[in-house]
Parts: sequence; C-alpha cells; structure tokens
Amino acid sequence: MEMKKIAVIVEEIGQNYQSAILNGISDGAAEFNFNIAAFSSLSGNIKNPRHELGELNIFDLPDFSRFDGAILLTNTLSSKHMAAELVERINKAGIPAVSIDKDLPSFYHIGIDNKTAMRCMTEHMINTHGYRNFAYISGPAYNSESSDRLAAFCTVLQEHGLNLAADAVYYGDFRSPSGKDAIEHFKEYLDEMPQAIICANDVMAASAITSLTGMGYMVPDDIAVTGFDNTYNRHNFQVELTSVERPLGLSGRLACKMLHNHFCGYPQERNIKLNMSVHFTESCGCRHNALSDIRELKEINCRNYANFENLQNYMTLLNRMSTQLEACNSFDDYISTMKKTAVEIHPEEFYFCLCDNWDSESPVYNPSASNNTEVTVPSTYTENVYVPIAYVNGEFAECSKIRSRDILPEAAFSGTKGRLYYVTPLHFGERCFGYMAVRSSKIKFQNIMFETLCINICNSLENLRKLMCLEYALKKMGDFYARDTFSGIYNRNGFVQATEELYKNCLEEKRNIMVMFIDLDGLKQINDTFGHATGDHAICEIADVLRNTCNRNEIYCRFGGDEFIVFGADYSESEAELLTKRINENIKKVNNSKKNPFELSASTGYFIDIPKQGEDIFYFVTEADKKMYNEKRQKKLSRRLRLSGQDIPKA
Repeated sequence: MEMKKIAVIVEEIGQNYQSAILNGISDGAAEFNFNIAAFSSLSGNIKNPRHELGELNIFDLPDFSRFDGAILLTNTLSSKHMAAELVERINKAGIPAVSIDKDLPSFYHIGIDNKTAMRCMTEHMINTHGYRNFAYISGPAYNSESSDRLAAFCTVLQEHGLNLAADAVYYGDFRSPSGKDAIEHFKEYLDEMPQAIICANDVMAASAITSLTGMGYMVPDDIAVTGFDNTYNRHNFQVELTSVERPLGLSGRLACKMLHNHFCGYPQERNIKLNMSVHFTESCGCRHNALSDIRELKEINCRNYANFENLQNYMTLLNRMSTQLEACNSFDDYISTMKKTAVEIHPEEFYFCLCDNWDSESPVYNPSASNNTEVTVPSTYTENVYVPIAYVNGEFAECSKIRSRDILPEAAFSGTKGRLYYVTPLHFGERCFGYMAVRSSKIKFQNIMFETLCINICNSLENLRKLMCLEYALKKMGDFYARDTFSGIYNRNGFVQATEELYKNCLEEKRNIMVMFIDLDGLKQINDTFGHATGDHAICEIADVLRNTCNRNEIYCRFGGDEFIVFGADYSESEAELLTKRINENIKKVNNSKKNPFELSASTGYFIDIPKQGEDIFYFVTEADKKMYNEKRQKKLSRRLRLSGQDIPKA
C-alpha cells in the first residue's frame, strides 16, 4: 500500500498522557508506513488569552482534504468550539478519522470503560480502607470522560449511603495547577478536610499531594489521594500513586491500525474498548505494594539524575539560544543563529516556515466586524510560506516557498519509512508568524523545555519584527526629512546631507565641483491658467527630467518652490555644457509627447571651481544662481524683442 499522510490533532504535548499516546502513534506510523503530521498546540498554563488564540491557530493550518486520514486526541482539546469545527472540517473532507477517548459518532473510537474503572477505585477506598469523608477533583464538566468518572464516583457513594458536600467537588482542567487550586478550595470551603481525595487524572493528583504536603498533611496518613491514567511514573514521586493503569501507547498504535484496516478494506468494529486495571499502592494506604527493592531504587535514582542532567544541558542550550537571538539585528543574523540552534537540538528534520506577511506592520481588517472597520493583526496563515531553514539529516537544504496547505517541502514526505512530524505554531499573541515542523527521536517533546524553546523563538521573532519595523519607520521619517514630498527627490535638507562628505573630499583633494541651478520657467502662469495641481505636476516633470538625465552619480534636489540644483564632482566645462544640453533635450521630449496642457521650460546656470577653505556649498549655489538668472533675463529680453520685431542681441 502506498504511503499515507495522516493528520493528528493534539493540545499540550508536554503532558504525559499526550506523549504516551503520541509514542504509540509514532510506533504505528513506522509499522503501517504512515507519514504523520501532529498539529500540536502548547497552550495550557500560560493564562494569557491572546497567547492561547495564537496557539490554537495551528489547528486552522491543516487542509484535511490533503490528508488520507486523521487522529484526534479529543480529550486534550480545551475549546469545545474548536473541537466541533475540527470534526466538521474532517467530515467535510471525507477522510476516515479516529477519536481517542471521546466517542464521536462519525469517527472510529478507542476508549476505556471510565465508569467501571472509577467504580473499582471508589469501592476499594470505601471497602478496603473504610474512608467515609471524600472530596473529588474533576476534569472539565463538558468533557465526556471527566463526567463519566465523576458520575461513577457519585453513584458508588450513594450506594454506600455516603453524602458529598456541595463544595467537595472541584472542577479543574486536567492540568497541574488544578490540583493545587482544588486543595486550597477544599481548605477554605469545607468544614473539615476529607479523609480521601479522588482525582480524575494523575497530573492533578500529584499536584494535590504536593500542596497537601506543603500544608503539613501526610499522604496517606492524614489524607489519601488517588489518580487516574497511571501516566506518572509511580516511583518518581514522593509517594507511589494509586491510579488506573491504561494502555495509552496501545491506543495510539491501534488508532493507526484502524486507519490501516480502513484503507485496506478489512472489516473491523467502529468502537474499541481497551482493558484497564487499578493499581493500588502507597497513596491510598496500600503500603504493602510500595516499592522496597533497593536495586530498583538505585535504578530510579540513576534515571532521575540522568534526566536532571539532560534538563540542565537543555536549559544551557535555551539560555544560550535566547541571548544569541535577542542580539540579532537583522533577519539574516537571526536565521544564521536559528540554524546553529537547529544543529544543537539534533533533529532528524527541522523546518522553519514563515508567512509572507510575518514582518508586516500593516493593519488587517476583521471581515466579521461591522463596516469592516475593526483593525487586527495578521492572524491567519498566508497561502504561501517562506522556508528559510530546511534541515534534513544533518544538512541544510535549499527551499524557497511552499504552499502552506502542503505543510512541508516535498523532501519531508519522501521517505520509505513512516515518520511523525510535530507541527507547532510560531506567533506572538494572536499575530501569526508561521510554524515549525520537527521530526526527532532525541528531543523530549513532553518536556517543558520544548515549550520554553518554542516560546523563546516566538518572542525573539517578535523582537526582530519590531526592530525591523522601527528601522523602516526611522527610514521613512528620514525620507520625510530628506525627501521632497511632491517629487520624491532630495529636498534642501537631503541635498546638504548627501553632498557633505563629497564636498569635504573635493576640498581636501582640490578637485573641481560643479553646481547647476535650474529654475522652472512660467510656473505662476501655469498655476494661474491650469490650477496649482497642474503646477505641482510641472514641478514633478522637471524632477523626472533630472532622474533621466543625471547618470554620472550627480546629486540633485528640489531646492525650493520651482528651483532645482545639481551637484557633481570632477566636472569640466564641456561636461557641464553636455549636461545642460541633455536636460534641454529631455525637456523637449516631454513637450513633444503632448501629454501636458503647458509647455515645459527651464532656465539653467552652472558654476565650476575648486572649493577653498571658508567656502561652503552655498557659495557655489549662489554663483550658479547668478548664472541661471542671467540666462533667464536673456530669455525674457529675447521674448520681448521677438514680440516687438527687433533684432535679438547676442549675449
């Protein structure tokens, strides 16, 4: 069977639950020859709504019609609206999909019997340990697995005639801070602390134990605690955690197998319920199951030290990368530094993809706003993305632009062995920069350090964008100071700045300079006859003539009103005469085009000399102005004589 492309949707890959399933999906990708793009939001504990919007934007990126199948870790999606939209888009694409844990009617489903597992846990706490006073830390009320576990817990209490105080249930979000918040809630609102706290997952249970210990409670001597999912390595915590053990890795592999069976046309059930078992140990009071093998304890200590050392090395890399990226003053410097980082994190593949407008300061109008007047920042992926970094198997590959709907360059999906790519957003707040895609067997994606790496990259990218925008704004301000707003050529300020260094060199090296003064003839008559807008156009026509004529590195400007100046170094009389001739010829070309209602005309005069100490450039301007004035006076005299029929005297 040909290689299939599978999209995976998951939030918070830094959690053990997600990483265990993703490891299973990775195994399935290799086994069934799938290439997988895992679109991964790192949102969760930041508590910044704008940051959350930017993270969730990654789920707008996949065009599911470009994939052969999809896998959703539906319980990880914090936004019900986003989850519903993803399901609708996948159904519209007409591809097979698997939902892990939450049963969606149109999808294949892999889950467990949450009610039976929680019933077993709760009955053990009542019948084996004799607990009667309980509290419960739940996941979100809208989450189906969370509600099933809570319902089973409450049913068992009712069957045993046990009451549950109204404030004895705390609704969290399956994340670590919920455990701490729940303990503080119970401490404040319950008349007395419970004998046992049942938790809907291990992450909240571990946090609850830490908070209880900080308050002086002993677990399980004072308060027993249980978890669910068995995602925490029970030997890596202060007490071994009683939990429900479930085959999370198998869930990921089976999701791939169900898609494989679908592609091959093999018959299969839509719904798979996996076995689970409750692991009773230290935190519920079953001390006889606690770890006692000294050899295993030594192995745990060794493993923990190795993990700590890896974290230290990763933190050193992050600190070094952050400081280096913050020091970048240009996009080229930034990409060069990012390439060094790409090498240091040792990925098999690394792609850095930027939207066409990532560095834009231009406003975007919200199409959903009334009258289309609400200004926002770019928050969607552009049709094409630029790929300044494509690192493949130890080498940097050349890659210009790709379509964002293709996600990765062609080289990424060309392997014969199934691959899993993590696709994470690049953004600052809701401003969309692009995305990164990483394939690696060495990076610990479930490590908080990977999230820190992504945040540091995004923050430094925003700093660079602001620096580039600031430099652009300063350049524009400089242009306003140095450029004539009508014609776009230098104004008097810009002329002085542009000629300063060259004039100084000519003074020191005793080189000739030439200054030509040009005055537009008859501007008042043009304004009076055709209006000031036409007069402004006449000024711009002279500026265009200078653009087309001055091709020997001359510096020219609109000196003011209808006056223009040309400055040139190392000019001779013959060269100045030639420049005057060419200016007049180009003026004649404008007139011959018949595009203007007026006849364009200008008077010129130039002055050439070697500058002397005490003379500045305005000395030359004044002398050139005198020459120009003589020519203009000669023109006026000639015109009067022609009108009177007299002979025109030679100058």
